[in-house]
Amino acid sequence: MKYEAELRELQSELVNLQKWIAEKQMRVAILFEGRDAAGKGGAIKRFKEHLNPRTARVVALSKPTNVEQGQWYFRRYIKVLPNPGELVFFDRSWYNRAVVEPIMGFCSKTQYQKFMIQVPEFEHLLYEDNVKIIKFWFSISKEEQNKRFIARLNNPLKQWKFSSVDKKGQDLWDDYTHYKEQMFSKTHTNFSPWIIVKTNNKKEARLESMRFVLSQFDYEGKDVSKATILPDPNIIMRYHRSATQIDI
Repeated sequence: MKYEAELRELQSELVNLQKWIAEKQMRVAILFEGRDAAGKGGAIKRFKEHLNPRTARVVALSKPTNVEQGQWYFRRYIKVLPNPGELVFFDRSWYNRAVVEPIMGFCSKTQYQKFMIQVPEFEHLLYEDNVKIIKFWFSISKEEQNKRFIARLNNPLKQWKFSSVDKKGQDLWDDYTHYKEQMFSKTHTNFSPWIIVKTNNKKEARLESMRFVLSQFDYEGKDVSKATILPDPNIIMRYHRSATQIDI
């Protein structure tokens, strides 16, 4: 199949990119954000499938402990940022506090407001310290999310993915849209932009997000690659205030 062939080529390029990142001692963090069932975990799985686990890892933090709740919010994330030569995939990130937490009542209004002010400063510090951050938002429609929820519930291997928070995803769709738009407008910067992955097709989302990551680095062997590395601009786009995303 065309998808499998393209995936294999892009994964091979990711292996080359990883080697180059390790040699250059770069620190790279890729954030995967989006509504529930947007395809974040599936994309991360394909990104990481053939990488060397010594210099690539996934961060998927559970809810903060009592101790962490009393600490500066970013501290738990600072501990898991990439080390030199490392590539880290965040399956959700500090942006939990921008969308999920205020909607579900997991943080106070003051905590939310403080977070929104601090995020650009926090990311600017990382940028100045040469940490490369790529922020993806996987965008799907309300109908597609519902279809994926139903598929999860009917698949015994995926039922664990469905939570009480997921159940509310459809009911609170407009609230998610409001907070998501607030997040974009306040945290999209020229040094740390939001990249929208706009498609209801999971396979397309995986391939195009891989292409975008590869396009961001001048790694060795890139110029002789057989793979198409430039992403489709109809699917991968920088956030723009006037752009309509499909999940609105």
